[in-house]
Amino acid sequence: MTGHLRDDTNVKEDDMSGNLSIPHPQKSKTLSRAVLVTGIALLLTGAIPFGMHGDSDSFPPASPESATTASPDPSLTPADLRLLDDIQSRALVYFVDHTDPRTGLTRDRAPANGLPSSAPASIGASGFALAAWTIAVDRGWLPPEAGRREVTSTLSFLLNGADQVHGWFYHYVDVHTGRRAWHSEVSTIDTALLLQGALFAREYFRDPQITTLVDALYRRVDWTWALDGGTTLSLGWRPETGFLPYRWNTYSELLGMVLLGIGAPEHALPPSAWDAWNRGPVVRYDGITYVGAAPLFTHQYSQAFFDFRNRRDEFMNYWQNSVDATFANRAWCADQSSRFPSWSQNLWGLTSSDSAEGYRAWGGPEPDTVAPDGTLVPCAPGGSLPFAPRECLDDLEAMRRAGGSRVWGTYGFADAFNPQTGWVSSDVIAIDQGIMLLMAENLRSGLVWRTFMRAPEVQRALDLAGFTRPGEGRD
Repeated sequence: MTGHLRDDTNVKEDDMSGNLSIPHPQKSKTLSRAVLVTGIALLLTGAIPFGMHGDSDSFPPASPESATTASPDPSLTPADLRLLDDIQSRALVYFVDHTDPRTGLTRDRAPANGLPSSAPASIGASGFALAAWTIAVDRGWLPPEAGRREVTSTLSFLLNGADQVHGWFYHYVDVHTGRRAWHSEVSTIDTALLLQGALFAREYFRDPQITTLVDALYRRVDWTWALDGGTTLSLGWRPETGFLPYRWNTYSELLGMVLLGIGAPEHALPPSAWDAWNRGPVVRYDGITYVGAAPLFTHQYSQAFFDFRNRRDEFMNYWQNSVDATFANRAWCADQSSRFPSWSQNLWGLTSSDSAEGYRAWGGPEPDTVAPDGTLVPCAPGGSLPFAPRECLDDLEAMRRAGGSRVWGTYGFADAFNPQTGWVSSDVIAIDQGIMLLMAENLRSGLVWRTFMRAPEVQRALDLAGFTRPGEGRD
């Protein structure tokens, strides 16, 4: 399997032809998607070199203020960069194909073969879409003005058209109307993912209209309401039954959410909310000790935006903790090779995913982990790329070789596959494609970290939560 996309890409012909003509100016959303597909198509055919950044003179041009991408990490080989371009560009095609052109909402999942999806939108996925358009601009795959239109249109609909309660959005909504779908809950974590994507876009574009919309969305969220009288945030609320009986009270993807609440411009969480949750469970495996839940995504989603490198609080170093969790997942998977002969230190990776028996919260060595059945999940290494670059890159390439065209297709990796039985998920999931897209960008340029961390609300939150850098009082 090569890194070049052209041989097996399934970008649909109607996207590659009929939509490329310049439409009426009123159809700006169609235009921006057409331009994005054009940019990716030129990448795939070699007209844009792999590894091109936003400051390239090649088409499509980026304005000077958007050309902020740093030079590639010198440790990345040309083959690594081709793989990362492969992963990122195909993930972007997912967001192109499955984001509504009017609302900007992104469907939760879609068939891996590129056929239309009937799934509702996910608010968390829509946050990843905001980040996707921003990265596309910086990569030179989407002109800055088109990216601004995509982001502005989505934010405007979210502020004025989507169902919300006290500023919090429902987990799943109708992609065309923004109305609640599937009797889903008002989701604190999915709203936080949306806000993280919005803040990243705000800090990148520094556009007055985008800033006004993001600030209004952020101010509208009532963080204290979601405490429901406690010291930790509730997982959510339903109009039929009220608050869910579960709380964000142990280590998980809550890191970014709680910090956003502490740094919020209005209705903020008290700084004590950072101390209120338990740093557990503590896991020990293969000489590695770390804190966390089983699925690797719990280590990935906050750290796609928050840069915890070279900083810590009074409790722990969260960056090193996620590095350790990644290596423990790899070691544990390799140690299961007597049960699953395909698994090894070069073919590994578990996190929540589809399986032949339904959706499962797979994990690593934790004792309460769902028992594995041989399924592997590409976004486990894909979302942990910065934590263990060489190990994750080699694993992803091994997954492409092992899975072949059934696993690697239109949008990149299928959600999961089982090399023991030959089962392959028929779908891709938006947040899984999104986390790979963002973490690939962080590995190669640090763009998301560098940009997001400029937000004054983020800096205020870290200060209030007691984070310091080496030499400031903690090692």
